[in-house]
Formats: sequence, C-alpha cells, structure tokens
Amino acid sequence: MVRRSLAKPVLTTVGAHASRRGDRLFKMFASAAGMTIVIAIVLIALFLLVRAVPALLANNVNFFTSAEFDTSDDEKLAFGIRDLFMVTVLSSMFALALAVPVAVGIAVFLTQYAPKRLSRPFGAMVDLLAAVPSIIFGLWGIFVLAPQLEPLARFLNRNLGWLFLFARGNVSLAGGGTIFTAGVVLSVMILPIVTSVSREVFRQTPRIQIEAAQALGATKWEVIRMTVLPFGRSGVIAASMLGLGRALGETVAVLIILRAAAKPGSWSLFDGGYTFASKIASAASEFSEPLPTGAYISAGFALFILTFLVNVAARAVAGGRVNG
Repeated sequence: MVRRSLAKPVLTTVGAHASRRGDRLFKMFASAAGMTIVIAIVLIALFLLVRAVPALLANNVNFFTSAEFDTSDDEKLAFGIRDLFMVTVLSSMFALALAVPVAVGIAVFLTQYAPKRLSRPFGAMVDLLAAVPSIIFGLWGIFVLAPQLEPLARFLNRNLGWLFLFARGNVSLAGGGTIFTAGVVLSVMILPIVTSVSREVFRQTPRIQIEAAQALGATKWEVIRMTVLPFGRSGVIAASMLGLGRALGETVAVLIILRAAAKPGSWSLFDGGYTFASKIASAASEFSEPLPTGAYISAGFALFILTFLVNVAARAVAGGRVNG
C-alpha cells in the first residue's frame, strides 16, 4: 500500500514535466512559424530597397512628382511614380466604392434574410469568384464588359463632364480601355473578399442584442440598422481595406484592360495609363540591365509600401473591433 501511494505522485510529477516540455516545444515551433512571415517580409523589403537605391541615385527627375518613366538610356535615366500612383489609387478606390455597398448587401441578405438552404450554396457561389484567374477577368472585361459599359461612359461624360472624375481623358472611350472599365472589373474581383469577411462579422452579432431590439417592436430593417450594422462596422472597414490591398496589387487583368495614355493624365475615370503592377509586368521582358531594372524595382517598392500600409490599417481596425 505504501509503495502504491508513493508511486502515484512520482508518475504525476513525471507526466507534468513531460507536458511542460511539450508545451515549450510547441511554443518554440509556433514562434518560429510566426517569425518566418516577419523575416520573409523584412527580406523582401531589403531586397527591393537594395536593388532600387542605385537606380534612385542615378534618377534625373523627382521620383515622387515626375510623370516621366524613361529607362531606355542608362545615362539619362528618368522615372517617377506620379501617374502610376494616380491610376493605381483611382482605379482601386473606384472599385472599392462599387464593391463595398454590394458586398454589404449580399452579406446582410445571407445572414439576416436568406434561409439556410439558400444562404450556404449562394455564399459558396460568391466565394467561388475568388477562384477565377485574373486573366479570365481581364479578357471578360475588355471583350464582354467594356462594350456594354461604353454607352454608360459616354452618358456620364456628356452629362457630368464638368466634374473631374468624368471629364474626357487621354484615351478614346471606344473600346473601354479606361480606368472606369478597370475599376468595374476590380470591383467584381474584390467582391468575394469583402463579402466573406462582412458575412462572418455580421454572423457574430450577439443574439441578445437582436432579441432586445425585436422585443422593443423593431422591424427587420430596424433590427439590422440598430444592431447588425453597428456591430459589424469595424469589420466591414477592415474587409474594405483588405479588398483595397487586393485591388492595388492586381496585375494581369488591369494590364489587359487599360490603354497607355499618350501624355500625363488627370484624375479622370475615362483616362488610361498604367498602375504600378501593370507597368512592371509590361516591361518584365526587358529586365536585363541593372539600372533600368532598378527603376521598375523602385516602383515595386513603392507599391509594396502602399499595400503594406493598407493591410496594416486593416489589421488595426480589426484589432480595435476585437478590443472594443
């Protein structure tokens, strides 16, 4: 009896030591996995910066304010990101303005109105949009969507041309190779991201809040307006920022749709030009000399910083929602 009573605590102590050792090993593995992402981001940033510095030092114009992008002569290297920044931001923000209201409406419908037998397959169908390759969106946009949007573009230009967003740009409206068309295609591409995150946020609305509003005699719309939408506001903002980050970096679809402007453009949706990503992709076959290649890497570094800041803002908003 004495031996059994002594053996039991000994076995318990050995098991506790083994458990703590396993916890420490798992913690080390998890920490290493997390640090891998941080190290990868830092290494990417360092690579871009190191390769961009020589070209930036040899640049003969202001990198931030010049619209010129000429890398044909190493001795007269002149490149700036003003127009690239303008086209990238304008097309992405226009896509965001189109996608967010639709995404929120879909998310509200799937979580508050649709029965389960309909919401699940319909939600899966929306999510499947994310699986469509970018090149398919680009081909669909330029050959199918653009001709259908041309009458609307002409109507907006004719009636709202006094507003800078709808003023006549430097490319023809015929064919639809404009920021307007690119923005519509981008809005379809980011719709699954914004919808998915918004749907999950709306589903987390506390049931007690919904029931309290119903007990006060609120209608269905009043319940959504007073409980669901306020609760999910931060989540929708975070989802929008994630969608914006996706739109900023889109390459193939935008390259197929947008036409190069003949001269520096303006903040018009009916203009053409290049985004950061499409400009780099259009010259990928010419990356043979260090300085011209460094010029495009400099543009890529600017896009990296812009996208990184957008995603940091999204994480901050999502974190504020959780803490709140």
